[in-house]
Amino acid sequence: MKLPHYHEDFSHLHVNTLPCHAYFIPFGDRESALAGERRASDRYVSLNGVWRFGYYKSLNLLPEDVFADAAAPDEIPVPSVWQCRGYDGQQYTNVRYAIPFDPPRVPPMNPCGLYRRSFAWRKDACGATLCFEGVDSCFHVWLNGRYVGYSQVSHSPSEFDAAPYLCDGENQITVLVLKWCDGTYFEDQDKLRQSGIFRDVYLLRRDKACIRNFRVTAALSEGYTRANVHVSLEKDGSLPVRYALLDGENQEIAAGETAGDTLKIALDQIHLWNAEDPYLYTLLLQCGSEWIAEKVGLREVRVENNVVLVNGVPVKFKGVNRHDSDPVVGPAVDKAHMLRDLALMKQHNVNAIRTSHYPNAPEFLQLCDQYGFYVIAEADLETHGVVFLEKGVYDEANYDYLATDPQYGPVVLDRVQRSVLRDVNRPSVLIWSMGNEAGMGVNFDRALAWTKRFDPTRLTHYERASYPPKGEEINQTDLDLYSRMYPSVQEIDQFFADGKISKPYILCEYCHSMGNGPGDLEDYFQCFHRHPGHCGGFIWEWCDHAVYLGEENGRKKYGYGGDFGEYPQDGNFCMDGLVFPDRRPHTGLTEYKNVLRPARIVDGDEKTGRISLWNTLDFTNLRDAVTVVYEIRQDGQTRFRADVPQALLDIPPHEKREITLPLPADLTGDYALHITEYQKADAPFVRAGDAVGEDEIGRQHAMRLPRAQDAGEITVEETPATIILEDKGFRYTYNKATGCFDQWTAAGRDYFAHPMGFNIWRAPTDNDQFVKGAWMNCGFDHAYSRAYETSVAQTETGVTLSTDFAVVVPSMLPLVKGHLIWTVHQNGDISLSLHGERKESVPFLPRFGLRLFLQKDMDQLRYFGFGPGESYIDKHRSCFRHVYETAVRANHEDYVKPQENGSHWDCEYVRVNGEKSGVAVWGDGFSFNASPYTQEELTQKRHNYELEEADATVLCVDAQMSGVGSNSCGPMLAEVYRAPRQIDFACRFEIN
Repeated sequence: MKLPHYHEDFSHLHVNTLPCHAYFIPFGDRESALAGERRASDRYVSLNGVWRFGYYKSLNLLPEDVFADAAAPDEIPVPSVWQCRGYDGQQYTNVRYAIPFDPPRVPPMNPCGLYRRSFAWRKDACGATLCFEGVDSCFHVWLNGRYVGYSQVSHSPSEFDAAPYLCDGENQITVLVLKWCDGTYFEDQDKLRQSGIFRDVYLLRRDKACIRNFRVTAALSEGYTRANVHVSLEKDGSLPVRYALLDGENQEIAAGETAGDTLKIALDQIHLWNAEDPYLYTLLLQCGSEWIAEKVGLREVRVENNVVLVNGVPVKFKGVNRHDSDPVVGPAVDKAHMLRDLALMKQHNVNAIRTSHYPNAPEFLQLCDQYGFYVIAEADLETHGVVFLEKGVYDEANYDYLATDPQYGPVVLDRVQRSVLRDVNRPSVLIWSMGNEAGMGVNFDRALAWTKRFDPTRLTHYERASYPPKGEEINQTDLDLYSRMYPSVQEIDQFFADGKISKPYILCEYCHSMGNGPGDLEDYFQCFHRHPGHCGGFIWEWCDHAVYLGEENGRKKYGYGGDFGEYPQDGNFCMDGLVFPDRRPHTGLTEYKNVLRPARIVDGDEKTGRISLWNTLDFTNLRDAVTVVYEIRQDGQTRFRADVPQALLDIPPHEKREITLPLPADLTGDYALHITEYQKADAPFVRAGDAVGEDEIGRQHAMRLPRAQDAGEITVEETPATIILEDKGFRYTYNKATGCFDQWTAAGRDYFAHPMGFNIWRAPTDNDQFVKGAWMNCGFDHAYSRAYETSVAQTETGVTLSTDFAVVVPSMLPLVKGHLIWTVHQNGDISLSLHGERKESVPFLPRFGLRLFLQKDMDQLRYFGFGPGESYIDKHRSCFRHVYETAVRANHEDYVKPQENGSHWDCEYVRVNGEKSGVAVWGDGFSFNASPYTQEELTQKRHNYELEEADATVLCVDAQMSGVGSNSCGPMLAEVYRAPRQIDFACRFEIN
């Protein structure tokens, strides 16, 4: 079959498609329309299901007769993508185009899928609209062997008038989907590249006289007590439209009829929509025998004095970026997937979503209306790969290549318009985004101008507009927000200090959540609230993107870039979410949840019970949102617990109030005053009594029981290599070459599986990916300790070993030099006092501490420090200092790409127990990690299912552990979170 080459022709973006319009589904009766389940509509004929399918490696290999049975010999479900059904190959690339850059041409070896199915149709006077909600990347469609049309823009609906092609009875639809087309150059998003009919396909039975399109706007009065609702109508035919407006309880509050193309409804005592209270009215439209029910949220978004206001109130976006993504079905997510994501977001205090980097499924936006999320609706537009055009290295000189060339203006405008026109009636959409990382130039200026003219009721956004072409200024007329990705906090502070750009500041991406991280969420939260003109940001990103490959070694196998033999590929950069591919939360999400907690202690004194509480919500009085329980934590125990009287929580949104909590009269010593906030009433996805946040002031300390003192004398035996210290209950072997112990034996048991050593290496986190090269160049991953001279001294209570030491690597000067003193006490305890200094010319250390290889059966943990989740100097806001117990295996955070994990910050002790023995470490503010894996194993393996456990329990006791940051894409780790040059460490080991 000879096909027109529309897929390589920018003058034919769409052929025979119907005009774009606001998303809606007609129903045949009022009750069904109000129920809102589109698949139950008698006007909706689903074409989802099993289709015949033929996969071809090239369009050139397509059979001449595409309608023959042999052309589609297999079966495939629709919606789906064919890479997840065993055809073609998976590919992940972030920036680089997957095909040569040669627009409008694409490779001749262009894979394609031929789809076909039969369906029944009742031919009558009604019209028929054929709708594809999402096809990647372009497609041709035939009905009963007759060519209907062509379309592209993967994440946008394409509709065709099907009536002329349908017959009464059985009909056949044939669809040819191409993997690549000229639109591919504008769909270079950071995602797995997957193809096919991945969203719903259906026919709509439409009356000849019907509503084709409508638009709802609402003008709110100055005091937000009244609204004038305006509906503009586009109709076929001259039938009048009857309308009714129903409140949130489906009670009719207005009704009427219009024969024209507009209707107006005046309302008093309105109930506003916002993310905390997503109240929706229902607009019911009847035209002939068709009924349409549209949810209406009354809200206003505007900018005043460079501050974003919703209903006149300054808001902060506590947002995430979200792809349509699943490890089994790829982008073919259904409503259950969407609800799962939204439920987790609500449970973690998220209030905003950026639909990165394309329109999400239309039902998803309706769910955002219903459950209360502010949305940046983004056009299906990214051309990031142009930065690699010349020499294969990233070069921003080409960033504006497509944005400034007027021949691509219609392409840009088409994609923006399709996004805006589809979701124009969604109250959750506050901001229109022109796309992502596609350069800046005249094509986007025109798209911004069209958007602002068409819909002045919303704000406009485009991050690359913050980088106008040389000699031009940032668009002041049509662009509402100054948007950035991944600036440091210091850079944001400087922006407001300079005061040169008069637009609200927004972070459309920040705190890159790749692997163990992010580590700077609290810093950005404080920054947002430091500046009224900062409206918040959207974490990159919601979920890890991967392909499910079955199970191995008891773990789910997930594939990412490079696992499929593809070129180009960008490794595990798609594994950058707050949740695992199966939606299990990362510790980064629990961190984010508590950073976004509704109530914060901003000042206080735990000794008097006086605290100042800040209500961080935008619209809800704290007393209506949460209940609060406070407790006194002392010596690792809860000494007192009581409810905060609800009257004390009468704190309006954004305000602070000082309250005094009654405390027990007999409290002495140091303790922490800890509060837990619980959801007050049932809400969608969050039940009354669910914990929504925690906070704490004061500092408790671990209770240390006195150790028995042995009056026996320690014997010392010195050899050229070792010093052996022995008493009736223990025997310790000290290595004079390393400055560490090779063996501890007590009560007849060997505690070590391997000798102890000093340790500066950690398995690089994803956020270490830019500094790890410098670390490896300096040999940190091959470092070991050497001792110079050791002196031995007997004291009244034991023996001291004084050693000058260094941490060294081959070929280089020592990395660290210092002095240490080991004291072996008569009762078998061992103390360490150490001072060292890192060489100034080398990078900051990942960590500095000791590594112990304890016997494998010592696999239970009890510790006093920040827990229960993993915690670091810059990632501990969901953790608190207390006593926790866990197993060594459970302490491992099982990232898909293995890396440093499971550390606990600011500890006073950790005890590793076996059935009959244990080792406790006491100190002041150390970090520790206990793991079944060595850092070498975690460094070397690409996937968690490849990990092999060590023959020991690996205990790392760190004087210093650098923070994790978000430098996989964000700024470098802040100086304050890096391990300092000076190293001072003291701890005591109890062995029994």
